[in-house]
Amino acid sequence: MPNRFAPRSLEDLTTRVARLRHDAELLEQAHLDLVEAAHPARRASTRNLLHYLALRQSDLRELQRELVPLGLSSLGRLEPNVMASVEAVQAALLRLAGREIPAESRAGLPCDFESGPAILGEQTRTLLGRALPGRHTRIMVTMPTEAASDYSLVRDLVRGGMSVMRINCAHDGPEVWRQMAGHLQRANAECRGEAKVEMDLAGPKIRVGDLGRSVAVARVSPRRDLCGEVAAPCRLWIGAGPIPATDGTSGRSLPGIDASIPLQTGLIESIQVGDLVEIEDRRGGRRCAQVVRTARGGLVAELRHTVYYAAGGEIRLRRGGKILDTQRIGAIPMVENPLLLKERDRLILRPSDWPARREERDSSGEVVVPAEVPVGPIEIFTAVEPGQRIFFDDGKIAGRIEAVTIDRIEVAITRAKPGGANLRSDRGINLPDSGLGIDALTPQDLENLDLAVEIADLVGLSFVHDPEDLLRLREALVRRDALDRCGVLIKIETMAAFDGLAGLLIAAMQFPRAGVMVARGDLAVEIGFARLAEVQEEVLWLCEAAHIPTVWATQVLEGLAKKGRPSRAEVTDAAMSGRAECVMLNKGPFLREAVAFLDDVLRRMQLHQSKKRPLLRRLRVSDLALPPQGGQKSGGALRFFDSGRA
Repeated sequence: MPNRFAPRSLEDLTTRVARLRHDAELLEQAHLDLVEAAHPARRASTRNLLHYLALRQSDLRELQRELVPLGLSSLGRLEPNVMASVEAVQAALLRLAGREIPAESRAGLPCDFESGPAILGEQTRTLLGRALPGRHTRIMVTMPTEAASDYSLVRDLVRGGMSVMRINCAHDGPEVWRQMAGHLQRANAECRGEAKVEMDLAGPKIRVGDLGRSVAVARVSPRRDLCGEVAAPCRLWIGAGPIPATDGTSGRSLPGIDASIPLQTGLIESIQVGDLVEIEDRRGGRRCAQVVRTARGGLVAELRHTVYYAAGGEIRLRRGGKILDTQRIGAIPMVENPLLLKERDRLILRPSDWPARREERDSSGEVVVPAEVPVGPIEIFTAVEPGQRIFFDDGKIAGRIEAVTIDRIEVAITRAKPGGANLRSDRGINLPDSGLGIDALTPQDLENLDLAVEIADLVGLSFVHDPEDLLRLREALVRRDALDRCGVLIKIETMAAFDGLAGLLIAAMQFPRAGVMVARGDLAVEIGFARLAEVQEEVLWLCEAAHIPTVWATQVLEGLAKKGRPSRAEVTDAAMSGRAECVMLNKGPFLREAVAFLDDVLRRMQLHQSKKRPLLRRLRVSDLALPPQGGQKSGGALRFFDSGRA
């Protein structure tokens, strides 16, 4: 049968593919020192990464389009086995041209179609733990503070499918972290689990300092419908002690309580159902509630108006026109009074030891004296320049630096939501244009590392900028005799880390076990939200070529974890996250439900997708009734049938 492909066309394609292979081999030869510096178990992966980097220095799109009509691989899924994929295409082209690939070309491949994915699978298992039956993607869960005191929460998360407990060293403290890890050890034993502990070193994150002006105030409101009408009053417990289980007289349980107002002393016992309670409002005036149940030590009242109340505020009980009793509100937890920033406002940043100062506004609401807030670390005052961008609180507030001195940075607010956005203490700051050169390992991180190597299976390195940050961590682990037993998770959350990703991955090859977290919160602020989808794909590709497992992080199922219901976009994001080896959930009151939901999504999606490769499982919706035998028509209508779930 004559060859229907033009020999010249085949020869041209063969030459171009051979050139790709040649370029990959040249890059490897130029960097044999990097291969030798890698951990012995990571040298094949280092070679494969170098080959991938060589290929991605060229635009392969035209070549891909020409390979597909020949029924050949388009090289679109070669990450875990680069040279084996190129060789397979090269061999197929030569055979189409009636030639054979030289035998010497087949030698020395770092990995093939089986060993490449197998290396990634083994790295994932040793770093993040074994896969659960029916789900190869791991789930990492950030621990709330209550995980230190509530063992049942940790146990339920392990039962629900948690693979890695994440402890964020930016919050809580060593004793709390020990208790969390202890609860996981107990839960693993009880549930026959193998969940691991990851401790995130906080790193040198630039943060807003203490804004002060915390106040003891609380707010309660009735539930309202879409038109603003009261749908249900707010039920208040008002008393000197905790809410009792029953009223203490008839033994009947109290109705559902929405909020509690503590009193400094007990109420008089002559209160009756129907009496009125007047609550002093911080905004002026009083709000009236009606007593619906009395109980030992207090009462239940229904409120149909919003009230802001504070410690020391007055409570009066009234029957008709007579005041029965007057009380004072007891201790109220302190809450921070945030700083409201609007577009075109000015803001002054000061070193962290300066006190915060609120803005002064004129009668029209314009700022006449800008607010001053402390920030740290001190290095930012010598690293930034006028004209550079600055973002607060994951990009919720944007600004431009107008002027800089040794202890003063003046910022013009360029974007905030309509009506203004609140800035609170300890919120993060991003400076994507500054090139701030601060070591990723702070003295506090090194102190926390002492505990991490004792109770954790892997440590996360935050705000990595260059390979030197990784090498300093490696030295710190070697000094603690922990390099071989403690894995490392490199967090990609800055523009510098993404731009230097290839170098970071090469440096990671010196660790026996290493992974990458795509920290999409800070990363999106640094690179711009429009580029986030593109950038996270590039991180996944390079990590797969390096056989390094990835963690898909930040705001996965955030609505479900915090409010009990995910958005449609969150569900799609969760489904796409299965292309990473691990997915991270953040804390929230509905954490158990979020883990169960994510577990279900990941199990479903792995039947359809493996990394970049679609899996063509049988689809129930594809079932189509065959036409009758003998060439007879079926009446002109297509007939589908339901053969049961696939």
